[in-house]
Amino acid sequence: MKDSVKQAKPCELCNRVVPVTTVHHLTPRELGGNYKETADLCIPCHKQIHHLYTNRELVVLGLTSIEALQADPKIRSYLKWIYKQAPTTIPRSIKSNHVRSRGR
Repeated sequence: MKDSVKQAKPCELCNRVVPVTTVHHLTPRELGGNYKETADLCIPCHKQIHHLYTNRELVVLGLTSIEALQADPKIRSYLKWIYKQAPTTIPRSIKSNHVRSRGR
């Protein structure tokens, strides 16, 4: 199993106990976050972050901590919804047009 995938832990963003978490670099690796803080996120939360914001936007908007991500209005709305879903649910998500037009 890859080092970036961990089993049976709570997601640090939505706090659901999920079968598998992935490692999210709070500061994107391409922007100097290779050795900076990471967070264990469930697959839906990890995908949603990157479908809402480009890596550059995450840094520019200051979304480089769990607290900042949880306080963001777009992510907060998503968190209210995902918390009601079963831990094994991996909903289909689509990149926003905003992110598609700017690249990752």
